[in-house]
Amino acid sequence: MASALRVQVSPSALINSNLKSSTPFPYTKANLAIVIVSNGPGELSTWVRPIAEKLHQELLNKTRLKEASVSIRLILVPCPNATGQEKQVAEQWGIFDLITKANDFWKVLINPKSFCSWPNEGLVLFLGGDQFWSVLLSARLGYINLTYAEWISRWPQWNHKIFAMSSKVINRVPKKYRNRCMVVGDLMADLNLPIGNRKILAKGSWVALLPGSKKAKLSVGVPFMLEVADRLKRKLPECNFLLPIAPTTNIEEICQLSNASNPIATQYESEIKEVVNPIEKLEMKKIITSNGTEIFLEEESPAYITLSQCNLAITTIGANTSELGALGVPMLVIVPTQHLHVMKAWDGFLGVLARLPILSAILSFLIGKWRLRKNNSLAWPNISAGRKIVPEKVGNIIPSEIANEAFEWLTSPQRLKGQKDDLRSLRGTPGAVKLLTNEIIKIVLTLYNKN
Repeated sequence: MASALRVQVSPSALINSNLKSSTPFPYTKANLAIVIVSNGPGELSTWVRPIAEKLHQELLNKTRLKEASVSIRLILVPCPNATGQEKQVAEQWGIFDLITKANDFWKVLINPKSFCSWPNEGLVLFLGGDQFWSVLLSARLGYINLTYAEWISRWPQWNHKIFAMSSKVINRVPKKYRNRCMVVGDLMADLNLPIGNRKILAKGSWVALLPGSKKAKLSVGVPFMLEVADRLKRKLPECNFLLPIAPTTNIEEICQLSNASNPIATQYESEIKEVVNPIEKLEMKKIITSNGTEIFLEEESPAYITLSQCNLAITTIGANTSELGALGVPMLVIVPTQHLHVMKAWDGFLGVLARLPILSAILSFLIGKWRLRKNNSLAWPNISAGRKIVPEKVGNIIPSEIANEAFEWLTSPQRLKGQKDDLRSLRGTPGAVKLLTNEIIKIVLTLYNKN
């Protein structure tokens, strides 16, 4: 074992996350680097944080690795669903030597030494975003490339190791690369929902309202969801409502989008009348609609603790359908296509269609035809299963229709249980954080012993 590697791990260096990426790190004697590639808030909280914390703990506890200096770094990559606050959030954890913004990814790729020094040995671990970014970065740094694949491994030929959520992922990998794969389980199944001081929702039926995270979706989703809540409350008085505030918006914007300052809101019957602040520590703020319906606001992000207690979610399309599925929360997925001018600002397939010079009715027709062809779906659980697990309501839909549908689900416990079981069947087994971390440590030790 080379004496150059016998450098004591410095916990203070390992947890120093306040250094600026514009200047080289003083922690320049690292002999190995673990570089995590990720993108949005969901991946950071459910994949990156538990793995990074476990790695940090193992690196400090293992006797053999105390002799080496191992740096943990986070490289954020471009993502249309990112909030722009990911770097600030990750800095608060005190785990990484280096965190770079998504906007800086190409700079890191072109000139990594402008951010810090890089050891000769290391590995790049994909934990969110486009898998090709990690392929590029590992090639640029000359590091081993590892991928955690939830549904599919897109570049197995360039992966040293593929850690799969389930055997279904491995079955989709060409046979000649399957020896690089192993099932580690479901990182989302290891979500650590704290018991002490957790928010316990009151008894009764709870419906989560997820109108979107960006203004283009919120301008439609907020007034639409408010009217759904009012109508559902009239049909089912014991029903309670939860509205998680996405980190890309705030309560003030939600309120503004519910009134006449948002032209779309004038087409709906409900708006926010007032915001009520909590009295007790664990209570949440709530909004009260013009029809008297109370909707509790979850300001913590991600809102997994409270969302996991809901009986049903009404949501727009997006990554939130994957997160709800991982939590086992039954859902109704809605895509009101009547607001064509707003949908032009949406991401993905629908945004492309909406930018075509066609009428809303034709847009709905095209989406319908596309969905029927080869069982195409918009919600992640349906895409993953290759069949309809969660209902997708697409077209010129109205709040009364969705309220009636939600009422039918909430008054049919067996239907809810069936969807919940289907959602859980899509996920892998728990224990992935520990198993994946152990495998990474083995690779680090192999690199260490090589020197």
